[in-house]
Amino acid sequence: MLSRLMIEKTGLVPVFLCLLFCLSACSPGLEQQVAQLHLPMATTQVLLVTSADWKASSGMLQRLEKNTIGWQRVGDAIPVRVGRNGLGWGMGLHLDGAGGVQKMEGDGKAPAGIFPLGTVFGYASQPPIGVQMPYRMASERDYFVDAIESPDYNHWRSLAPTQANEPKQHWRSFERMRRDDQQYEYGMIVGHNVFPTVAGRGSAIFMHVWLNSDTPTSGCTAMAETDLLKVLAWLKPVSNPLLVQVPVRSLAALRLPEAQ
Repeated sequence: MLSRLMIEKTGLVPVFLCLLFCLSACSPGLEQQVAQLHLPMATTQVLLVTSADWKASSGMLQRLEKNTIGWQRVGDAIPVRVGRNGLGWGMGLHLDGAGGVQKMEGDGKAPAGIFPLGTVFGYASQPPIGVQMPYRMASERDYFVDAIESPDYNHWRSLAPTQANEPKQHWRSFERMRRDDQQYEYGMIVGHNVFPTVAGRGSAIFMHVWLNSDTPTSGCTAMAETDLLKVLAWLKPVSNPLLVQVPVRSLAALRLPEAQ
């Protein structure tokens, strides 16, 4: 449970009542609910993000690790911000949330479901201390393409030094990976809409540093820098870590294909 000091320091007092509902709803049997997802055997680390409902733009992240006695929580719950319009079913390892709200390009929703976690990125040439996941430096020539009609849709692309750094010559719409603020100083790619990539189902989904505790994202999952660094240093490639992100009351509805 969050301490009062932490709530005040992170500026989360206005949203704490909503998050308190989320925590109280998901706390009992949380480990058992994750166990019932029947995640791949190779997965022993999970980042579980839950929100109060589909429209909430705030949530909580809980780290869980599987050992010989089952799934166990690691550390305290971490406040996060998600899409300004809440969550929508994304494209990941889970069965598609037919009949529910679907994540689409530009809808301001973060994806709900089960997703692999990929490359850590940042502005520095070297990864943060303790990070074991693959790392990539984001330069001023790096872009994540969100133009639906482009064959580069939902891919990180770099312009060669021999090319003019004019991304609009190549793509109608894109995300600059080297921002003018701190939000991408540290981040991690979420494997949403990757296998396969479907045009229009959403792109450039990351975990990254939030702008501030009061501001939701356009579709990513964001948190305080100190919390993100803690999470990134905890993840291990050998643990095949996954992001499980869903409104708390829909956690039990998540399903994986049987061949896992």
